[in-house]
Amino acid sequence: MGVLVFTAYLCITVLAVAANAFSGVAALFHFPPIRPGMRKAGVPESWLSFPIGTLKTAGAIGLLIGLLGGPVIGIAAAAGLTLFFVCAVYTHVLAGDYSPQFGLALGFLVLAVASLTLGLLVR
Repeated sequence: MGVLVFTAYLCITVLAVAANAFSGVAALFHFPPIRPGMRKAGVPESWLSFPIGTLKTAGAIGLLIGLLGGPVIGIAAAAGLTLFFVCAVYTHVLAGDYSPQFGLALGFLVLAVASLTLGLLVR
């Protein structure tokens, strides 16, 4: 069972690192395809660099550090990303925005919660 949990943690967290790194960098550079969804959710474009892009990128780096031997940082990053995506989902719900970006926020939330849960289990 321990190997199975560790393998799941590794797979989920690597996926979370890749997804958050891509999404964070896309936000930092104001990637045009994400702008309409952000507007629909009522998020100012100025927030793409900070806090959105910065926090997603920092979260991805923290998860990676966790995988590379810094478990406390990995757990903190997963917890931070979980809180971030709870807020993102809430923002979409408040705006009545159930676009594909709402689905992405839910998917990112699931990845963050899974990484956090599995990370706590493997420690």
